[in-house]
Amino acid sequence: MNLDLYIHRVDYRAPKDGLHLRQLLDLYARDPMGGAEPLAASVLERLCDDLARRPDAASFLAYRGAEPSHPSSAPTNESTNEPLGLINCFEGYSTFKAQPLLNVHDIVVHPEVRGQGVAQALLAAAQQLAIERGCCKLTLEVLSGNTIAMNAYDRFGFKHYQLDPGAGHAVLLQKWL
Repeated sequence: MNLDLYIHRVDYRAPKDGLHLRQLLDLYARDPMGGAEPLAASVLERLCDDLARRPDAASFLAYRGAEPSHPSSAPTNESTNEPLGLINCFEGYSTFKAQPLLNVHDIVVHPEVRGQGVAQALLAAAQQLAIERGCCKLTLEVLSGNTIAMNAYDRFGFKHYQLDPGAGHAVLLQKWL
């Protein structure tokens, strides 16, 4: 079942947008697929200000219902007051294509509405932004054991990154600094 959704581009300076972004990102962080730890208060406090200073950042929130009459404002009526999902993206650059790319850094769907089209709608918003920015591709990372997310990404058309089948597919590595 797909919900009637409104996807709203986050204004990092708008208090309601910031509140909803922080709520959903913390919900994700507390989930086992997000590390099962709440975000530090200091992170939550500065997050939206930091994102507002990054021209490469873009986020979208999903709400139940129709788009409000003023596109610059987040939904305010009772049926659309609580956010259902969030996607945070950052623009990068593909040196092999000499074009920008858009990386999906975080995506979270409230547990009560998973499997109801929220992730697909958020990914579609990110894809539309990527097209508008002239990006050559969307990228994301996902835990290999997160089969629910893997299935959602597969339905949207994501595939393992591979240049040569004999060399295998790409693996994400990290080193904390």
